[in-house]
Amino acid sequence: MYKLILVFLIIISSYTNAEAYLGPGAGGGIILAIFGIIIAVFAAIIGLIWFPLKKLFKNRKKEKKEKNSID
Repeated sequence: MYKLILVFLIIISSYTNAEAYLGPGAGGGIILAIFGIIIAVFAAIIGLIWFPLKKLFKNRKKEKKEKNSID
């Protein structure tokens, strides 16, 4: 087990820079994908939390109004 860890550490430490070029198109795509994920998370939060709460408050207001009109 220790030999495997030692070999793994030697391999990891022997890597050099790839010197790869990331063009503006790929960088922009990555940024837009991250923004898309963030927007999707917020949309899920709004859809799962805000709209049911909004409906609940609307129903309570409606019930209160009906109760006041009956009295």
